[in-house]
Amino acid sequence: MDLKDQLQQLFPDHKPEEPETQEQPETGIWLQDEPLLCKYEKRKGKPITIIEGYTGADTDFKSLAKEIKTKLSVGGSFKNEKIIIQGDYRDKIMELLKNKGFQVKRVGG
Repeated sequence: MDLKDQLQQLFPDHKPEEPETQEQPETGIWLQDEPLLCKYEKRKGKPITIIEGYTGADTDFKSLAKEIKTKLSVGGSFKNEKIIIQGDYRDKIMELLKNKGFQVKRVGG
């Protein structure tokens, strides 16, 4: 007998309520209508991934850059309203951004 059955025996008139579900998780970051662009480039022979096209506040974009770098355990920077990530991580970054509620468009090779 599990806990639910025991509680049902103790309180036979109680009907359990279903918890409310949120459709979209709260990220604290402004979500835009236009998709973010996820590019792949090679600079000085090394691959990089560039994310651009965010029209919200710079602080939100910087916090998003920090979160991406932390989750992927890679280096990168935020310059000229672009997130630059060292290495080719387009698929992982796109999946991460889609889970946060952003629309992402893959650009380039």
